[in-house]
Parts: sequence; C-alpha cells; structure tokens
Amino acid sequence: MNWKILSSEYILKHHYFTARRDRCQRPGGQIVDPYFVVELPTSVCALALTEDNKVILARQYRHPIGETILEIPGGFIDKGEEPKKAIARELLEETGYEFSSYEYVGKIAANPGILDNYTHLYLAKGGKKITIQSLDANEDIQIVLLPSDEVRRMLLQNEFTQALHVCCMFYAFKKLDESK
Repeated sequence: MNWKILSSEYILKHHYFTARRDRCQRPGGQIVDPYFVVELPTSVCALALTEDNKVILARQYRHPIGETILEIPGGFIDKGEEPKKAIARELLEETGYEFSSYEYVGKIAANPGILDNYTHLYLAKGGKKITIQSLDANEDIQIVLLPSDEVRRMLLQNEFTQALHVCCMFYAFKKLDESK
C-alpha cells in the first residue's frame, strides 16, 4: 500500500513549519500530484501531577483558533533530544515544576493525512515547584492547578480543545487507574 515518492519540492522551510509538494505513485501505478505534506518537529506533552495530586494545566492564548484555552504542558523536542528529557525540560520551562517520575503512555499522530510528526505522551508524577517559569518570547502561560477528579470531569464533558492533549489525558488517567 505504500506510495513511491517521485519528486518533492519544498514550498516553505522554517524552524517550526516546513511545507512540501510531493509527486507520488500509488502501487497500482496511479500518479498523485500534488500531495502536500507539512513537516513539524516531534513533540511531547504530559498529564503532570503535583506531589499532592493536583493536575498542572496551562492556560494560554492560541492564535490559530483565536481562543484562550486550558491545556496540559508540552512542546517540541529539540534536535537530538530524547523525548523523556524533552518533557522534563518543557515541564520545567512552562511550569517551574520538577517531577520524580515520568511514565511513557504512548505515541500518536495528530493528522497523518497532512502532518508528518508524532507526539509522545507522558504521565509525570511527584511535581514539586523549584523555580519560576522560563517561557519563550511568544508564550504567556498561566498555571492552573486542579484536583484530578475535576480534570477527569472536564475531560469527559469535552471541555478541552487540544486533541493531542485529550489523548494524553485519557491514556495517563488509564495508566493511573491500572496502578491502583
């Protein structure tokens, strides 16, 4: 079922976003031209729990949808960085918390019809505030701490917008339930 790439042309190259136009051939010989692919860095996110089992959420404005939403912490993995190190770094930068454990709960592709990246999902436990946030120039993140039961209720009532984060929360809560 795999397609053969006959040619690729980059339309835009940027650190966070690269777009290309491919000309492909399907196994039956049919030509698919153009097929557009958006290349993004691999990312990470985590359902992060403090020492007293509060969920750390990030409230921030998301310009593409024009809304301020509640999310879990996460971000792009730096080139050559391991996913576990990336989530520890992202959590420290965005929240100021360090965690005693990081459990891998899965890997998902947001939209493999056009996007080429994966997101690694984690459950971080034992969070302790050790420093202030160290945000990127375009980040303005307000930390919100909520009891896990409240976050579960919100999740089941479709109160979270970011699909990758919703998946992470479901898998992390499942992992928590299995360990009881």
